[in-house]
Amino acid sequence: MWQVLGQDRNLALLDRSLKENSIAHAYLLVGPRHVGKRTLAVNLAQALNCDGFEPPCGQCRSCRRILEGKHADVIAIGLDSRTEISIDDIREARRLANLPPYEGKCKVFIVNDAEYLSNEASNALLKILEEPPPKVVWLLLACEENRLLPTVVSRCHRLELKPMPVKQIERILIDSRSTRSDEARLLARLACGCLGWALSASADDNLLKQRSETIDKLASLLDASLHQRFAYAQELAREFSQDRRTVAEVMPMWLGLWHDFMLAKCSYEEAITNIDYEETIEAISRQLTLIEIKDFMAKLYSAIEDISKNVNALLTLELLMLNMPRKEVIDGQGSMGAFQARR
Repeated sequence: MWQVLGQDRNLALLDRSLKENSIAHAYLLVGPRHVGKRTLAVNLAQALNCDGFEPPCGQCRSCRRILEGKHADVIAIGLDSRTEISIDDIREARRLANLPPYEGKCKVFIVNDAEYLSNEASNALLKILEEPPPKVVWLLLACEENRLLPTVVSRCHRLELKPMPVKQIERILIDSRSTRSDEARLLARLACGCLGWALSASADDNLLKQRSETIDKLASLLDASLHQRFAYAQELAREFSQDRRTVAEVMPMWLGLWHDFMLAKCSYEEAITNIDYEETIEAISRQLTLIEIKDFMAKLYSAIEDISKNVNALLTLELLMLNMPRKEVIDGQGSMGAFQARR
């Protein structure tokens, strides 16, 4: 049974390909973080090695071992707290790909964060995609396919995983996780269409806590001194140098906060994402002009693009700090105070 929800078109295509024995040698799974790319990749690896009647059955030995990450013929490749996927990773994968399956019917290579392949790694991968060995399937998972080599993309069958409607995520949380309606509403909004994040957050309170700490920090920059802003830029750049996914998580959150400022400024509060901060967002938006919000959002977009192109992260973030409007932060009661969510 497929474990991915809300991706019926992709599942129907894969089901048909499995029944017709026409599975492609490489797939590119595209979509935002936590939308279900990893779950679909594991499900497809199970289906290709399943011993049950209706693959993926989820119950046979192969399906269970793949889910546990113990199957010898399903190999995951990723960043592992590095800044890029190296050519050595791909060379080792190519070596394994040229060996016959050891435990199952088909070797499956799952390349997480494929947009972080180095140029050398991308070219090495391209060679094996152009001359694929038998009984080998490559699954490339990416949030930003435009950063992949066009020649790599052209060798893959593209599957786009689209975000789910908020109400659908909310209903799934209530029905499958017995989540309280108010909590389900908050998580569904914050998930931005990505069910995986909502399910993880419903099971782990630390995710919401970490998100609140990040939002508090980002908002506090509005009335911070330049010294404090630059200190945060250095902290974020240092984290980025150790794991590129750090900025990939923080920057969209920052952009989402300013998007909420814009919505509040335009009196469109019903569309605000960070609904647990709604009162304070409205108070802060009153201190900002629409031009200030629009201009800084444009600079945020530009910074995200520059960092993705390996422009010096520290210089990019420091410039962003200089361009941020400086305002006194007002709490939801109209008094000066820290930016905090309603608990």
